[in-house]
Amino acid sequence: MCLVGDNMIKEYRIKRGYTQEQLAEALDISWRQLQRIEKDENKTKISTLKKIIKILKIPNEEIIIFMKK
Repeated sequence: MCLVGDNMIKEYRIKRGYTQEQLAEALDISWRQLQRIEKDENKTKISTLKKIIKILKIPNEEIIIFMKK
């Protein structure tokens, strides 16, 4: 399971106005890799998750709530 949750990443990406291609470029990964992350199809490096959280400005409270589920 992804640390921040597959739907959470997609929701925040859309909310912040990023396409998959734009966010992938900002993260320095392929858009296909981002697609897999959003669908929770692969294990994601903590460093990549930290970048996602920072770029999308996902509040700590959201992450904590997700982790408690």
